[in-house]
Amino acid sequence: MEPVRSFVAIELPDELKRELVGLVDRLRADCPPLVRWVDPANIHLTLKFLGDVAPDRLESVLAALEVAGKEVAPFRLEVGDLGVFPNPSRVRVVWVAVSGETDRLQALQRAVDDAMAELGFSGESRPFTPHLTLGRVSDRARPDERQAIGRLVAAGDFRAVTRLDVDTVYLMRSRLTPGGAVHSRTGSVRLAGS
Repeated sequence: MEPVRSFVAIELPDELKRELVGLVDRLRADCPPLVRWVDPANIHLTLKFLGDVAPDRLESVLAALEVAGKEVAPFRLEVGDLGVFPNPSRVRVVWVAVSGETDRLQALQRAVDDAMAELGFSGESRPFTPHLTLGRVSDRARPDERQAIGRLVAAGDFRAVTRLDVDTVYLMRSRLTPGGAVHSRTGSVRLAGS
């Protein structure tokens, strides 16, 4: 059987996705056409990218997530403030920040990373920076175009009205298609006390 391209994520409520649609539309209108914008239906908060997973391992991944989910109680996040990776002079990714009870979010991400490491998945080498990816800048973009995008994002303002109540973590499947990635749920795990 074919491997399943998988990741662990927190999904967003529909109300928040609608707010992000408005934000992406505003950014798209102002940015040069060098940014590939994420379909707001696919925006999520990634905790761990697993890569290709053999179908017969998915149950053990879910069982490990179940253990990780028992370590953290439900929490609330807020979404706002625009940013870029790696920096405004060399923009590659446009994102919106996640704030609120980030200490619990960080604990959840560590628990997920540790649980997946026990199954043989590589641990994260970079520090976890909670964000929602909105767009990726084309490799064809010149340095001056990247800087222009960085200035536009820095001048932008966004604060979501909808808050994100986190009580469930999802194991997601990502199918790559010519029109972009299509995500679907493989399974879910409730956090402790949910």
